[in-house]
Amino acid sequence: MALAAAATALAAASLTALTATPAAAAARDGVCDSGEFCYFYNSDRAGSISDFAGSVPDYGSTQPSCYDFKSAGAGQGLCVKNNAASVWNRTGGTVRVYYNSGYAGASQDFAAGAKTNLNSTLKNNNASHQFNPGTTGRFWLPFPCGETWEASTRSNHSPANAVDLNHYPEDNGYKVYSSAPGTVSKVANLGSTSYGRYIVIDHAGGWQTLYAHLSSQDVSVGQSVSEKTMIGRVGNTGGSTGPHLHYEQKLNGSVQRVTFRDGNPTYWGTRNLARSTNCP
Repeated sequence: MALAAAATALAAASLTALTATPAAAAARDGVCDSGEFCYFYNSDRAGSISDFAGSVPDYGSTQPSCYDFKSAGAGQGLCVKNNAASVWNRTGGTVRVYYNSGYAGASQDFAAGAKTNLNSTLKNNNASHQFNPGTTGRFWLPFPCGETWEASTRSNHSPANAVDLNHYPEDNGYKVYSSAPGTVSKVANLGSTSYGRYIVIDHAGGWQTLYAHLSSQDVSVGQSVSEKTMIGRVGNTGGSTGPHLHYEQKLNGSVQRVTFRDGNPTYWGTRNLARSTNCP
């Protein structure tokens, strides 16, 4: 009986050893182990290391609560936020680093195994990272979860990369939210022409979003907003021929093809989109 019990205990211990998560990957010990995403204080993977085993939406900015550099070397003990210069992705998937907290703002993707420096936008300007991000979009659809919106694009649109968003059978009065954290830079009314009532929001990294043909504007210039801030309501103002939201994403003043975290419009054509994450 004693021999059988010992054999059973040995088998159980062996099974535990095979299935348990490696201790190093679960602990932030300043060693870049398999399964972890690691920041280095200096370029070219030099200086102190800060290792992570999962996504982090905000590193924190002050000790003792911030995520810090752990190992010996330059930067040891400093907060990771706005201090990292290079990375090593030892996970099995893509990791995305963001300029802002909350997985927002400019971003850079690192494929599995990547050993490289952060780009000029993110070097010493990083605030969050996300394991296996779902889409290439850095912005949220500007509506609440639970609503389906038809995103329409056309080559003769002005500007061409803008998107018209419709909710059938009626659009008028639906709530519009900021697509990402930022600062309101313009709240304007062009009357019965062009955009009509519209709002522009500045985001990190040279990005802006524009929301036009609104029936109401519920923010003011200089106001800080998040991706959960209602900024206005869909309308039919300006040169619109029917209620809808005209929406643009600009980078350094140039209108880009729109992308969202929960799916992207089709260029050129229509596609139904719905917000499913980080719901207001």
